[in-house]
Formats: sequence, C-alpha cells, structure tokens
Amino acid sequence: MLPASIDNAAIESIVEPICKAHGLELVEVRYLREPGGAVLRITIDRDRAPGVPLNESGVSLEDCTSVSRDVSTALDVHDPLSTRYRLEVTSPGLDRPLVKLRDFEKFAGEDVRITTRMPVGDRRNFNGPLLGVDGQNVRIKQDGKEVSLPHSEITKANLIHRWGNKRKAS
Repeated sequence: MLPASIDNAAIESIVEPICKAHGLELVEVRYLREPGGAVLRITIDRDRAPGVPLNESGVSLEDCTSVSRDVSTALDVHDPLSTRYRLEVTSPGLDRPLVKLRDFEKFAGEDVRITTRMPVGDRRNFNGPLLGVDGQNVRIKQDGKEVSLPHSEITKANLIHRWGNKRKAS
C-alpha cells in the first residue's frame, strides 16, 4: 500500500547532504507507483564546466552506487516512508528534468520542453530556448516571442537534446 502523502521535503533533507558529500547535485526525488511496486527515484547530477555538452554527464555508475548505498542507510535510520519501495539512483540523462528555479537559471540558452498546470495564454505546452528566470517566473522563447511562466505552475520541464546543436538562446 502506498502512503497517503509523501513528504518530499523531508526526503530531500535527508538525501541532499549525502549528494553534496559525494560532490553531486540532487536534481529530483520522485515517489512513483509502477507495475513492480513503489519506487523512490533519486536523480543526481554533477556540475558541468561551461561549454561541456549535455551528453557528457559527470555521473558514473560508481557515483550512483555509492549514493544509493548511503541514501539507503540514511532512509533506513530516518524511515520517512512507512511502506515498501525500491530505491533507484540515476543520472538525469539527455532530457534532464528542470525542477528548481536554479535549474532554469543554470540551463539558460538550452532548448527546453515545459508543461504548465493551467494554460498560460492559450497553451499549456511550450518548446523553445530557455531565456532564464525573472523572480519566480521562468522565461522561454516560444514562436519567436518571450513568454513568462510562473514557476509554481510548471508541472514538468526537461532539456531537449539536439545532436550537433550548439545553439544558445539570445
């Protein structure tokens, strides 16, 4: 049985210091129901130097293994989930999720796909160059026009990797 509610903030407060201790960034914590049972998926990343392509993630299998081992121990001690689950620690992949405002700042200039909870203008799905952040709003260029999306309304956002495309937004 799945818990009625998952306190992501409590889980993040346990996981984030472990990631930092390994020199990694916590990208996202997701609790999912899958056919094989509940999954706690933790996505980690390593900062890239400017100009390093998205397909050159600094996260190794060894990073995932060591973070998984340490997170598993910490979750056993703190027990924020009162149900059975499978722990997965993974790299973000080429379509890295953008979750926190700092993600939208960090990846300004990259192509993104964003979905909002409620329509902004006449649409909920946006694709285009990420222009950055202004306060609590994410700026994107859609169809040649700048659009400002409230961060609180974004339900999903991912980088779009285009092989061989080194374009930056202007």
